[in-house]
Amino acid sequence: METAVEESLYGKLETDVEIKASASKFHDIFKHRPHHISNHSTDKIKGVDIHEGEWGTVGSVIFWNYVHDGKECVAKEIVEAIDDEKNLITFRVIEGDLMEHFKSFKLTIQANCKSDKGEEGCTVHWTLEYEKHHGEIIDPHTLLQFVADVSKDLESHLLED
Repeated sequence: METAVEESLYGKLETDVEIKASASKFHDIFKHRPHHISNHSTDKIKGVDIHEGEWGTVGSVIFWNYVHDGKECVAKEIVEAIDDEKNLITFRVIEGDLMEHFKSFKLTIQANCKSDKGEEGCTVHWTLEYEKHHGEIIDPHTLLQFVADVSKDLESHLLED
């Protein structure tokens, strides 16, 4: 019975967001220019700074100020993986508000081209993987909606580039 309780502490949520911008442009803003996201998702992302390393490199530490569920929050994340061929980037949260509820929290973003289907744009696939401190913590569905909304906020900006 103990194993079932432990397993329930681990979770994974995923969503796909269709946007009209290219996969490479979407990947590029999270890889090289996350500090520009606050200019285009002003009600959600208040600021993004680099604390260690350089933009676009694995091991860099990025600090996010954001508003989630009406509350001002912060997150310090390390860039854990970048795959330019797959337009994929993974961030692992190492400090901040999410750590109050989760022992570990990882976000993976992959932008997939639609061009092989004869369509413009891309599908952004978000994956949230986490371990809760205890079983009474709810799964972060509102955060999944938050990242989906940020993706849509970026769409018009990326089409202008």
